[in-house]
Amino acid sequence: MESLKAFRDKLNQVSPSFCVAKWKQVTIHLQNGLTHSCHHPIAHKVPLEEVLRDSSALHNSQFKKQQRKLMLEGVRPSECDYCWRVEDSHSDSLSDRIYKSNEAWASPYISDIAAKSWQENVNPSYAEISFGNLCNLKCSYCFPQFSSRIMEEIQTHGGYPTSENFNNLNWLKKSGEMPISPLLENPYVDAFWEWWPELYPSLEHFRITGGEPLLNKNTFKLLDYIIENPGINSNLNLAINSNLCIPDSAFEKTVEKLKRILNDNLVKKIEVYTSAEAKGAQAEYIRFGMNYDQWLGNLHKLCTQLPQLELNIMSTYNVLSLPSYIPFLKDVLAIKREYKKSSHERPAIWLDIPYLRYPRHQAVFIIKPDMLKQIFDQVLFLSSNLDVQNADGDFQRGFNSWEADRIKRVYNVAAAELNRPEFDTVTNRKDFVRFIDEHDRRRGTDFKKTFPELVDFYFFCKSI
Repeated sequence: MESLKAFRDKLNQVSPSFCVAKWKQVTIHLQNGLTHSCHHPIAHKVPLEEVLRDSSALHNSQFKKQQRKLMLEGVRPSECDYCWRVEDSHSDSLSDRIYKSNEAWASPYISDIAAKSWQENVNPSYAEISFGNLCNLKCSYCFPQFSSRIMEEIQTHGGYPTSENFNNLNWLKKSGEMPISPLLENPYVDAFWEWWPELYPSLEHFRITGGEPLLNKNTFKLLDYIIENPGINSNLNLAINSNLCIPDSAFEKTVEKLKRILNDNLVKKIEVYTSAEAKGAQAEYIRFGMNYDQWLGNLHKLCTQLPQLELNIMSTYNVLSLPSYIPFLKDVLAIKREYKKSSHERPAIWLDIPYLRYPRHQAVFIIKPDMLKQIFDQVLFLSSNLDVQNADGDFQRGFNSWEADRIKRVYNVAAAELNRPEFDTVTNRKDFVRFIDEHDRRRGTDFKKTFPELVDFYFFCKSI
């Protein structure tokens, strides 16, 4: 902590509002031309004329340059209010401005950025790119700008009949953020490829998001570029998000290309991020279009065929996770124990457990107090299956303390939220039933059959 405080003082010598992420980190949604640096500020639209004039405007937009100017002058950009609230809450509180700027992809560039004009273009060292919203799933908590199948559904049926008309397209249309169809030419994607030869050599972290990236031709174009241009950036950490429920031909093609990249040491590391937050039919209900057995089988295949990979499960915990989360955890534990048993090796797979915040009707905060016990049992399961060094020196792989803390956080936040009167639980419970009924009508699913453990809760919400 003291070293971070010393770093904060160093950062503040440039400016008390200076953050390296505004220059060196970027997320770009090419399907609608949105960009932001750091995940806290709301993404803003890059005018197409800027991109046609300078392809690097995907990151170096005029709006973002104005925010950089404010930072260099010691003025706090309003879009960064998340950090300002943290810093104003207590003199010793450290915001993400400090943590992000201290990352290895950020801190070496402080002096160089400070010496430049705010008007100069800068290539990021950490970039996340979404090539489009093409996707084969309709996850219950996802949005049309990130899934072409949800977009098709909403265009046919409209938004869901919740109090907020969940996933209606009015706001996207009004703000000019409707995604460009995967079937059409996309000038933002064209601009990315124009910028890519300049961007690639300077990257330290590059993550491909979606949609489903392994259904998008641009993902394979990028992998081919890495293969065909060896030696340009062997220090790159490459990450790919995937639901791993793609056709076998696409999966095999992906394995073949990743194997080539890893075996030839064309990058430093490859990570694959995937998602699940329940087991079997309940997981398939949450992530409509998913085949749980295929998903689990492909995880095993990746562990077998590409042991150098770092695998990560992003488990977005929500109210529908409660009944089958322990069986899901057992599947994850089995992978951990089957493929990595040495204390000196990283686990075969990492588990992150963020909790769903929106849509609020599916957040765990709508549960009744007596349902907290189910989450507590999950806390106990992780805590009783931690990595352990046996007395004879053998290492038993399990969950690590960080993973266990993530489910504890879910429990603590859910317990705290149940006691907050400002959280409109009544409305969200009503919306839960409205969403479930419409979900079953549109998609031919059967909530009561799939979630018998939640039927009493469903009727409790329906009685409100």
